[in-house]
Amino acid sequence: MKKRFLGMIAAVAIFAWAATAQSAEETSHAGAAESASPAWSFSALADGFVVPNSEFFVSPIFSADHRWLHLEARYNYEDQRTGSLWAGYNFSVGHKVALEVTPMIGGVFGNTNGIAPGYQFSLAYWKLELSSSGEYVFNTDDHNASFFYSWPQVTYTPVDWLHAGFAAQRTKVYNTNLDVQRGPFLGFSHKDLSFTTYVFNLGWEQPTVVFEAGFEF
Repeated sequence: MKKRFLGMIAAVAIFAWAATAQSAEETSHAGAAESASPAWSFSALADGFVVPNSEFFVSPIFSADHRWLHLEARYNYEDQRTGSLWAGYNFSVGHKVALEVTPMIGGVFGNTNGIAPGYQFSLAYWKLELSSSGEYVFNTDDHNASFFYSWPQVTYTPVDWLHAGFAAQRTKVYNTNLDVQRGPFLGFSHKDLSFTTYVFNLGWEQPTVVFEAGFEF
């Protein structure tokens, strides 16, 4: 029972650290520097999974960013009926070729409990973008059940409202005959809203379809 709460304790510690660091930074940069700092930005994402011979489920993700600080909450991501809380550090370089990287640490709790170092990155040039998110979950209930998760994708955006490409993922949240899922995607966006459909494993077996809706504010 004690082990079952290790992930939750870690998650609380992460957010306590993030809040303390943010408070200290705001205090030290009071006055003119504080007024010049950018506002918070938020995003909400929901992935609906249609998996052959399995029940439909939704994986929501909520994130918040302020300057270098990145906070994130996920559900049904590392495992079904499992949540995770994350804190990370944003940094970016370049303009014509833009690289953005966010190393993170997370606490996982629910059906799976553990500690997870992770990352997000994107490399953009012209109308092309290579991006990926990943993590290694150290399972505190069963070390043999620890695993690596990743979702890389290549995106082409010919016009502002249309994007398409190819994605892959290695996940434990559902099972198929293929260890690595892969397939094309097509999406549309309007202002702060986006909608994307992924079709994994088409041509290899009965496909898994993922419907993704996103909102930034």
